Amino acid sequence: MYFFISQLSISDILLPTDIVPNMFHILLNNGGSITVNGCIIQFYFFCSAEAFECFLLTVMSYDRYVAICNPLRYTSTMTSDRCVVLAAMCWVLGFSIALMYCITISMLTFCGPNIIDHFFCDLAPLLERACSSTYAIELEVFIMCFPLLFIPLTVIIVSYINIIVTIVHFQSNISRQKAFSTCSSHLTVVSIFYFTLLSVYMFPKGEETLNFSKLLSLLYTVFTPLINPIIYSLRNKDIKKSLQELINKCGLFSNDILFSR
Repeated sequence: MYFFISQLSISDILLPTDIVPNMFHILLNNGGSITVNGCIIQFYFFCSAEAFECFLLTVMSYDRYVAICNPLRYTSTMTSDRCVVLAAMCWVLGFSIALMYCITISMLTFCGPNIIDHFFCDLAPLLERACSSTYAIELEVFIMCFPLLFIPLTVIIVSYINIIVTIVHFQSNISRQKAFSTCSSHLTVVSIFYFTLLSVYMFPKGEETLNFSKLLSLLYTVFTPLINPIIYSLRNKDIKKSLQELINKCGLFSNDILFSR
């Protein structure tokens, strides 16, 4: 579990690093400019991080399923090598899917007023600025929705249905609380991530929903990576214990310095 959380933290660092610096530049200068190639590169890393997180959250749900539904087989099923392979597959799939999108986008022709009413280079604003046909990229997005969104979401839902059925059959209330506590952090992250993602990309949009879509985009590009560590920290006894020990040590150091004066 901690290995997968470390991989999630890498994604949470990559996404704001790709989005936030240019966003601050736009806010401070009341607008900004970026080359077409720079825009496509920004979209590539954004898309890679989002696709990776879709797959990683799916793997993490399977990890929780094995830990709760088949605890005696957990150490033999989720070995260190297998965890590394699963994480590597998530990264490869994420970067590969993003690369396919960016290759198709780079073949488009952009002309006219290339003004994007957004704080980063997202797919929809890029397609709106294209002068050539966007049928190929739209077909590509439609086809890739199944392996990228619906299949991972289906695996997560099925995993948690089995987890809930297993937990209900536990005899001890303490065991139930411990099992629910183990899954609550991951389930919270999944709910926030998929709600914002599906709201932005799946639901039809009009002029009146543009600002709301930008707000949701801000949630999953900046806010979600910010709160992920907080969610896992506040709901994890080991991390809270380590943090408390660190605070106590800092308090001791502060007292020593004051005493020496």
